[in-house]
Amino acid sequence: MRARFRRNAEEEAGIDMTPMLDIVFIMLIFFIVTTSFVKESGIDVNRPSAATATKKERANILIAISDAGEIWIQKRRVDVRSVRANVEKLHAENPEGSVVIQSDKGAKTGTLIQVMDQVRLAGVTAVSIAAKPQE
Repeated sequence: MRARFRRNAEEEAGIDMTPMLDIVFIMLIFFIVTTSFVKESGIDVNRPSAATATKKERANILIAISDAGEIWIQKRRVDVRSVRANVEKLHAENPEGSVVIQSDKGAKTGTLIQVMDQVRLAGVTAVSIAAKPQE
């Protein structure tokens, strides 16, 4: 009889980890679903400063223009003729977002205008030009 009593006592002394694991997996799924990922254009740009610069919260398409006139979208160098197709594809994924163009101080204005024109031809009217706040 004593052997039978010891076995039942040992079984009851164990801790059931199943509810804790369930909670951990639910929290993991919650954080994965609610995480917003930072999108990058692909290069660092020396932005000009402006007194009226404000922070844009819902920009989901970032386009960078280097001082050499290179255009970067999602860490890929693209030609000015393919900007429209790339923006159309990215805008279809998130129609609520906007486009922010990060143009270097040394970039030519003509390249910036061509990129803005391609973005507007893609059907996006919410276009902003990035600048850093003036100190």
